[in-house]
Amino acid sequence: MEIFDKIHIDLQLDRVQKQVRFNNPDKVQPLVDRALQVMDPKAVYSSEYPESMQEASVRISGQEFQSGVLRKNLDGVGRVFPFVITLGPALEEEESGLEDLLDRYLLDKIGDLILRRISRQLQEHLQTRFGITKLSSMSPGSLPDWPIYEQEKLFALLGDVPGRLGVRLNESLLMIPRKSISGFYFPTEISFFSCQLCPRKNCESRKAPYDAAKVEEYGTAESR
Repeated sequence: MEIFDKIHIDLQLDRVQKQVRFNNPDKVQPLVDRALQVMDPKAVYSSEYPESMQEASVRISGQEFQSGVLRKNLDGVGRVFPFVITLGPALEEEESGLEDLLDRYLLDKIGDLILRRISRQLQEHLQTRFGITKLSSMSPGSLPDWPIYEQEKLFALLGDVPGRLGVRLNESLLMIPRKSISGFYFPTEISFFSCQLCPRKNCESRKAPYDAAKVEEYGTAESR
């Protein structure tokens, strides 16, 4: 497991306002400044190797992951990169201490935006270090096909995530601190987004439109 902490976050106010859908610089800028001040962003990752595949599962470095979509995405892939990214606990503590509900909402969305920025930086780091042209990712719990309880296996691949990163799993296998994301990066020729297989409407986190043809390709049981 390796630490990635060479993180630089430069948030332009106009883009933040567009992302959070709230155009009031006097309101948004102080929250951006506060988020950048209190957060402690870092990530861990490792390089692992698929060992064997069944119809709807893949074994990676001794851990059996049950997901037909993950298995299809890793078909022919020689290396995968499990990862966990976090902003640390202070941002959530700051959010919970705010009395204004709008401030809470905006700070929460700013945290999500920062997480996405760090994810892109980690992806670029992996592409440069390992000479990979394009990476896609999947996260446990992002689709019914890959349930959240698989998170425990991903943590097992990485090792002592609580000790190295300060991120732990609660009884529901959700990550604490909440402003954390996890998953696999994997080499791909065509970009893949779990959103393409998810019919959920009005999702603020959507990265790509629902794709019925891709649902049929992957054989998932999603329906509108």
